[in-house]
Amino acid sequence: MSNTSRFDFNTIIKEIGKAGQEISELGSVEGSAGNISVFVRELYGFDHLFKPVAKISLPVISPALSKGWIIFTGTGKRMRDIAQSPETTLCAVQVENGGEMGMLYAADPHILPTIEYNSHLAVHNYHVDTNSFDYHAIVHAQPLDITYLSHKPEYDSTLKMTLRLLRWEPETICVFPEGIGIVPFQVPGTSEQMIATLEMMKIHRLVVWQRHGTVSRSNISVLKAGDLVEYAEAAARFEMLNLQLGKTDGGLTDEEILRVCKTNGVTQSFIN
Repeated sequence: MSNTSRFDFNTIIKEIGKAGQEISELGSVEGSAGNISVFVRELYGFDHLFKPVAKISLPVISPALSKGWIIFTGTGKRMRDIAQSPETTLCAVQVENGGEMGMLYAADPHILPTIEYNSHLAVHNYHVDTNSFDYHAIVHAQPLDITYLSHKPEYDSTLKMTLRLLRWEPETICVFPEGIGIVPFQVPGTSEQMIATLEMMKIHRLVVWQRHGTVSRSNISVLKAGDLVEYAEAAARFEMLNLQLGKTDGGLTDEEILRVCKTNGVTQSFIN
């Protein structure tokens, strides 16, 4: 994809819509659950239906995002509706210089960014600043199996969740070489949730908000961030099947996982 296409508004919203559909079909959002955001350094072809609504104070000072754009799913909007009706489900924020304020754009002035957009901003700002990304996507979903597992003490840490889920398919270690992070439960939308999420997502591409769902990120595309949800939920489904059969063993051995890593040049740190 060319840089112009990568930063084209219509292309971005089509990809957000497709990601929303795929995550809905996976059964990973219910009603208006879940949210998506995409940061781009530049934005071309901005739809004339999206008008400036108000200057807003950002909940997280985000200097690395200055003069860039973030397209958000709106609070209370259903992800499965995005593809057919982006003007009633999405809004955009152009971040002002310094990252303290932004101009909100929407086709409907009542559409506001997801209530968890403080976490989105913090993670975008860190990775854009640290890695000089000009594109960064974040997806929050609520896949059933992995969310259920996160309620159980046997899966309440990054190491526990990682070792139990990455044992079921050889590909999973290649997708998550850094493991699957666990963010201890925090009330959604709070600064506590934002701080804990940022720290864990400095390392991990997908984390589990304990008892709440997953958050994934990609600097390639929003579809790739959505794919991570599917990979993690597939691993969790294997784990659930194992539990339903009354077993806690099985899966790839540590030695087999290490052989997969060696063959594919994967560096990991959680298996000795």
